[in-house]
Amino acid sequence: MKKRDLPTKDCPVCKRPFTWRKKWEKNWAEVIYCSERCRRNKNSA
Repeated sequence: MKKRDLPTKDCPVCKRPFTWRKKWEKNWAEVIYCSERCRRNKNSA
C-alpha cells in the first residue's frame, strides 16, 4: 500500500492531519491524537 493511500485523521489538539501507522493497526478506530504530546495537552483544545 502506498503512503498516499493510507487513511488519515485530523488531530483535535493541533488540527493537523496524521496518517495510519503500523503500530495503530489493531486500534485505528480508537486513535484520536497524533502524538503523545497532543494526548497530554488534550485539555487545551
